Amino acid sequence: MAFVSFLIPFVIGTDIAFSCQNTDDFVGASSPGDIVIGGLFAVHSEMLHPEEYPIKPVIQNCAGFEIQIFLQTLAMIHAIETINNSTLLSGVTLGYEIYDTCAEVTKAMASALRFLAKLNSSKDVVEFKCNYSDYVPRIKAVIGASYSEVSMAVSRLLALQLIPQVSPASSAEILSDKIRFPSFFRTIPSDFHQTRAMAHLICESGWNWIGVIATDDDNGRFALESFGIQAMANNVCIAFKEMLPAYLSDNTFHTKVDHAIEKIVKEARVNVIVVFMRQFHVLKLFKKAIERNVKKIWIASDNWSAAVKISTIPNIRQLGTIVGFGFKSGDISTFQDFLRNLHKKPTDNNKFLHEYIMLLSVCAHLEYHDFQTCISNQSQDDLLQNVENKHQIWRDDFLNANIEPGFIHSTILAVYAIAHAIKGQCKDRNCKDPSAFTPWELLEELKKVTVIDDDKEIKFDSNGDMSTSYDVLLWKEVDGHMEITIMAEYDPEKGDFIFEDEEKKKEFLDLKKVQSTCSQHCRPGQMKKVTESPHTCCYECVYCPENHYSNQTDMDDCYRCNNKTYWAPVNSTTCYRKTIHFLAWTDWFAIFLLLLSAVGVVLVLSISVIFTKNLNTPVVKASGGLTVCYIILFSHFLIFLSTVFFIDEPTEFKCKTRQALFGISFALCISCILIKSLKILLAFSFDPKLQNFLKCVYKPVPTVVTCTGIQVIICTFWLIFRTPFVKQNFSIPREIILECNEGSIVAFGIMLGYIAALAFICFIFAFKGRKLPENYNEAKFITFGMLIYFIAWIVFIPVYATTFGKYLPAVEIIVVLISNYGILCCTFLPKCYIIIYKQETNTKSAFLKMIYTYSSKSAGSIAVSQISLDSKSSSSRATISDSCKSEKNSVNGNCHFQVPGQRLIKGKVLPKNTARTMARKRLSSI
Repeated sequence: MAFVSFLIPFVIGTDIAFSCQNTDDFVGASSPGDIVIGGLFAVHSEMLHPEEYPIKPVIQNCAGFEIQIFLQTLAMIHAIETINNSTLLSGVTLGYEIYDTCAEVTKAMASALRFLAKLNSSKDVVEFKCNYSDYVPRIKAVIGASYSEVSMAVSRLLALQLIPQVSPASSAEILSDKIRFPSFFRTIPSDFHQTRAMAHLICESGWNWIGVIATDDDNGRFALESFGIQAMANNVCIAFKEMLPAYLSDNTFHTKVDHAIEKIVKEARVNVIVVFMRQFHVLKLFKKAIERNVKKIWIASDNWSAAVKISTIPNIRQLGTIVGFGFKSGDISTFQDFLRNLHKKPTDNNKFLHEYIMLLSVCAHLEYHDFQTCISNQSQDDLLQNVENKHQIWRDDFLNANIEPGFIHSTILAVYAIAHAIKGQCKDRNCKDPSAFTPWELLEELKKVTVIDDDKEIKFDSNGDMSTSYDVLLWKEVDGHMEITIMAEYDPEKGDFIFEDEEKKKEFLDLKKVQSTCSQHCRPGQMKKVTESPHTCCYECVYCPENHYSNQTDMDDCYRCNNKTYWAPVNSTTCYRKTIHFLAWTDWFAIFLLLLSAVGVVLVLSISVIFTKNLNTPVVKASGGLTVCYIILFSHFLIFLSTVFFIDEPTEFKCKTRQALFGISFALCISCILIKSLKILLAFSFDPKLQNFLKCVYKPVPTVVTCTGIQVIICTFWLIFRTPFVKQNFSIPREIILECNEGSIVAFGIMLGYIAALAFICFIFAFKGRKLPENYNEAKFITFGMLIYFIAWIVFIPVYATTFGKYLPAVEIIVVLISNYGILCCTFLPKCYIIIYKQETNTKSAFLKMIYTYSSKSAGSIAVSQISLDSKSSSSRATISDSCKSEKNSVNGNCHFQVPGQRLIKGKVLPKNTARTMARKRLSSI
């Protein structure tokens, strides 16, 4: 296989300003071993740029010594030394080569090129091949880098040979993509979990109007994108987004910091700022914010949430509250012991340690924060000039004070993960030989590694991430200085905050006291109405309309009450159960109607007693006898009784019983009165044709049974096929009316129509007999009773159709009572009046005399009418006597003529005894 080899171009300068004079100078810290692990850490925050022109491809010196990341390099060294002193690898020693990326992708790529160089090459040569399966580079794995942007670039280069890269700090979500970054692993969670935790915290605290400031690099942009998605999912709006240059050397950096501060000051309603930036960016931002007296709640990303050098900024308390998310730490006590003995270590192979010692000497005269600022501000060029004649001093307390436990723990975890993977590869191989296995084989082993951490088994998931939890950090002022305390733990899998005790929970809940909303919270009973603002968090609060409610703050919509059973007024926080109404026993109107029914029952009973005591009097006999009267009175009693079923809570039984009982009882009553009307008309009618018809029709028992039976059949069919039932009427907004639904309006109408038909027939017959004797004018009263019935029910129809509510049954009760009272009073009260107050007329002789007088008048008028007809029909008969002589039916010389209902009546003179005989017959027929 053809290949091309090339030498990594390292330009060696003669000027003292360049620390990189050869390839070995490029290494920051190193130690030999059977298997070498590479390390990439941003020990310096920026790389100096040459002022000369044209720019040459020279690796420049760096500035801004980062204590926290320097501590991570020491953590890597400590972990490797601990493993070498243990039995984990059984005699195989680990070596390391650690490089400073200076937070620059360019310098990190130079280091990565050296990682790819072939093992034991006299020169740092990277061979180009089509297949690197058997290729053995200088190192077997890489730990780092410190920033996601650097890790993305390096990982793409390392993926060429599938060299495992395990980062303890790069959290960008995109690095979980195993297609683009197949050899990348990390011992921390993805930013996906961090941004979700932030959005959850913001949502839990009741904030929805926030600002975001991020670094304008890959890490900042991806974090901002991920946070934007999580914020939207939690109904949190981002009022503004500010991006600061990734490099402090950018000429626009300070201008953009000023612009970001102005934006924060201008947005007065924004009291929560989320910051995705590197530590040195945050330092610059906070110093400017302190100058402008900006006081907010700052939510820190994992990059700076535990940064001691930021927490020691003078007047940091003026910024407000700082809440951050840091990686969960474990036991790092052995590392703290390592730091205490660090001054005893040689510095020949650790330029970072050597530089730190020089910085201690240069800045020794300063207080804590100034001392730290001095260390950060010194460039490598300055150190070369200032270190002369300085005495070396040591401050181990300074290193311990600057430990960020989460990053230290994740760095140690990364080393142990690689060590366990090497152990898996070395089971059947002699790993004293560096070529015993290749990086890609170690990569496959790393995917299966399980590490024991604090008695918990953790391993990489399919995305190469370790799903460890977060510490929620709260910066609190204690004894005049800022302390970074653990407020809670966030479980990424469950998405919950876990509190150690109630005091910690109270600290969390106290965050809610700060308001950061575009609009005021909508109270329960209100809902949000979106305004013209493009943000959904900016809205107006409007009252919930009627029959709607909201029981929480900031609800987008009001819930609708179940209109059938609940209601709600405007601006309601709950639905109220509708009041169930019906015509109750305790209702004053129901009591009034019941009293009327009771009076009717008493009247029926009183009439029964009166008629029973006067059983043999002509009035009672003329009324059809006691049996007929009892039947009629019983039907009236049942009608009065049926009104009880219209009152109180409707039930299936009441609904079925009340109309059937009323309908059948009324039909029975009208049927009996109809028979009476027929009997009276038959007794006093002198029309032969009408009498013949009435004789055929007048069948009392069959007529009553038939008329009542038809109503029974109607009600039976009604109850079987379309039976009445209890119905809830929801037409009234705040009430439920319990009422009886008749089941079939048609059946109800047929029942009432049938009664009306019977009443109309009865009315016709009674009307024909209205001119009875004055003292016995029952037909006239029956006519009045039927008229009252018609008027009551004609009025009932429109009133019933337009009435609703609980008093609807009362309408029918009133009509029933009116019609029942009308018929009862017209039928029986005149007779009772005669029985009680006109006893002299309630005798047989008085009745005979009255009927005799009525019969005499009726017979005389009929005779006159007959003579008139005869004189017109026969001109040959001039007188009544002549016609009598010629009649064949003359008896004893007297002329006779027929009277309807009688045999023969003498035409000349009506004898007195004959008229009395007719009267007796009328009385007997009545």
